[in-house]
Amino acid sequence: MLAREGAAGASVRAIAAEAGVSPGLVGHYFEGVDALVAATYAHVGAQVDAALDAALEGAGDDPRARLEAYLTASFAPSIARGELLATWVAFWSLTASRHDIARQHDEQYARFRSRLEALLGECGVAAGRRRAQAIALTALVDGLWLELCLSPAVLSPADVARIVREHAGLTIRG
Repeated sequence: MLAREGAAGASVRAIAAEAGVSPGLVGHYFEGVDALVAATYAHVGAQVDAALDAALEGAGDDPRARLEAYLTASFAPSIARGELLATWVAFWSLTASRHDIARQHDEQYARFRSRLEALLGECGVAAGRRRAQAIALTALVDGLWLELCLSPAVLSPADVARIVREHAGLTIRG
């Protein structure tokens, strides 16, 4: 629903109708649409985190392979899709007006950057450079993810993965 209607289209009644349940049942579990949207944000964030964690688990022990897997996991078809983009846009639109959503956003990105800083450390990036490099790589991943979701005919997952690998390599060498 968030992907299709945005935050403005989310109501307990509309969500209940789409789920095929009564509004009372939704109200039993959530104190209104705001709580339901916050729970949805947490759920979607956990799904993305799980995909990133799975990529790390499959990367083995080599620090560079682990960094590459973490950075490029965002371009997997399960994450780089228009429906997820529309859902994130709905969440992002709420960060200015909803402190709970802004807090969730900050926590989500802090987890990503913290893990990225640790991976950069494993690759030998000096402690004093890790935070700035993690922020820069996060911005690169976000921008490429956004472009991949918006224009999949222009960029492929392989294209964006190559770009990220090249920039991550510069970060490690630089």
